[in-house]
Amino acid sequence: MKIAIASGKGGTGKTTLSTNLANFIAQTQPVVLADLDVEEPNSGLFINAALLSSEDKFKMIPEWHKDTCSLCGNCQDVCNFHAVIRLGPNIMVFPELCHSCYACSELCPTGSLPMIKQKIGEIKYFKKDNLNFVESRLDIGQEQATQLIKQTISYVEQHFRDTNVKIYDSPPGTSCPVIEATRDADFVILVTEPTPFGFHDLKLAIDTVRQLKKKFGVVINRHGIGNNDVYNYCNEENIPILSKIPNSRKIAELYSYGELIYEKVPEFRNELEKILNFLSINKNI
Repeated sequence: MKIAIASGKGGTGKTTLSTNLANFIAQTQPVVLADLDVEEPNSGLFINAALLSSEDKFKMIPEWHKDTCSLCGNCQDVCNFHAVIRLGPNIMVFPELCHSCYACSELCPTGSLPMIKQKIGEIKYFKKDNLNFVESRLDIGQEQATQLIKQTISYVEQHFRDTNVKIYDSPPGTSCPVIEATRDADFVILVTEPTPFGFHDLKLAIDTVRQLKKKFGVVINRHGIGNNDVYNYCNEENIPILSKIPNSRKIAELYSYGELIYEKVPEFRNELEKILNFLSINKNI
């Protein structure tokens, strides 16, 4: 069971839910938590685990060899991302725009654009008892998160194939990184808050997972503030509300100290149990 925890906007509580749910499940069975918010990973702030390994990750980009190039311009024509262009007697490569599709390299008639490695980030693996934690971090200056997210998911599948529960702490929003983080998930939990802003972005997130044809449910964080728009919408659309996490100063204080909430707030623990019960009843976990 691969569970992606996502949202239409940042700051709704994805990491709070991901880290607490993973630790809660780890009390009874092995679980993998992967932080796929590679541009600003912060699940590790709440995971007190030992670092076991770290490895660099790369993407492939073309390198221009002037001596053999005929300046035919074919590379520029086939690149959909304008990462390779011809300027007079030179071919310019923009690594930040390259999507590693290999088109320019494979279709170069003189073989003047061989692909080379460029470091984009790193993956770290931590472990504590039943909890396996994988953190990915994009290097400063790198602009494409999707390649590192894809490599992280492959890392999880390769190293934890026999682990039944995998939780993906996804990036916020509805753009390409979120698509990459959720495309292989068995179930998507959308975290929102009952405010006009939260409701607006929740609808965008719901449209996205529906386009991906994913099973999903909603967790309402900071229950007790705002208005009833989120609740009414979910009822009208027959969208399951998996749990309602109360708006609590105690929860906010524990989060600010980097502590797990379910251990000290019984109401929060009860909401985690509701999520697991829903997934169990629907045979998703």
